[in-house]
Amino acid sequence: MTTPALSVLDLIPVRRGQTTGQALRASTRLARLADQLGYRRFWVAEHHNTEAVASTNPPVLIAMLAAATERIRVGSGGVMLPNHAPLVVAEQFALLEAAFPDRIDLGIGRAPGTDPVTNWVLRQGLDETAAVERFGQAVHEVLAMMHPGGAAITLPGPGGGPGRTQALRATPSAVGSPPVWLLGSSDYSARLAAEQGLPYVFAHHFSGQGTAEALELYRSGWQQAGHDGSPTTFLTVNVVVADTEAEAVRRARPHLLAMVALRTGGGFGPQATVEEAAETELSATHEQLGVQMSAPWVVGDPATVADRLRGLAAEFGVDEVMVHPVAGAAAADPLDRTPAREETLQRLAEALA
Repeated sequence: MTTPALSVLDLIPVRRGQTTGQALRASTRLARLADQLGYRRFWVAEHHNTEAVASTNPPVLIAMLAAATERIRVGSGGVMLPNHAPLVVAEQFALLEAAFPDRIDLGIGRAPGTDPVTNWVLRQGLDETAAVERFGQAVHEVLAMMHPGGAAITLPGPGGGPGRTQALRATPSAVGSPPVWLLGSSDYSARLAAEQGLPYVFAHHFSGQGTAEALELYRSGWQQAGHDGSPTTFLTVNVVVADTEAEAVRRARPHLLAMVALRTGGGFGPQATVEEAAETELSATHEQLGVQMSAPWVVGDPATVADRLRGLAAEFGVDEVMVHPVAGAAAADPLDRTPAREETLQRLAEALA
């Protein structure tokens, strides 16, 4: 089996007793390590009003992480476009591309990335259905405005007829624009990515369900649309690597407890330490839910995890795997580091070398 290239997805987790600044420093160190180990990309997510996640503003984080690294591509996984004006997103990523040429990725999604109240605040009370319905047009606008030539915008004239047309550029003198990826966990984004000829990522790390079907829709839709080149995608997977499978499972439990709590309405507070998670007992029903949710995760010793990732890459026909390192922290770990996540990246790179 072919060995896939490796990338990283980071939600910038916040554990109990840790400040936002400490969590950011831990993720910056993780990004530097990924850069040194030859990982291809380091993407950050967009989540709001969540005690366990510091990844609230991808453009700010991307600027910080790109400045702290040298080679690795840094991007969003992703910007939730209905939360933002397309021009604002285009301006942010045009500037990032100008500052770090050929190192920026713009991943775009359409989920709210937060709770209903925060979602209402983000969208200024605008109808969520309308924002989602115009997602495809918003993606087109971002692409047009980030293009070095800009976009031609025609304002409505008197009586609703055509008015004045004006050029609109995301930045004055661009020489290129970052690639735009569509992200999704449903058929919609797969079809839209194929129609618009864009790279696409299905959120396999969410549940492990529907990946093959989504990728088939994307690939077949690409051919039907008659685009040049080939459809581009990769696989996202929750991963923990340790010396033994038992230790890897132990390190994965804090994230597992958080996912069960989120699914069952228990909230999403700061992440527990490995020791706290080991002492936490769930009801039989919730424990079984955890088993089901973690079934697609890849958790184990280095050789086992490497073999499983090779197998998944072959199964889904991809040459890149983006790992979400979900290893929890021990109580004694420094607050500005995540040693278990660092070890996951280190041991995995060595095993796949």
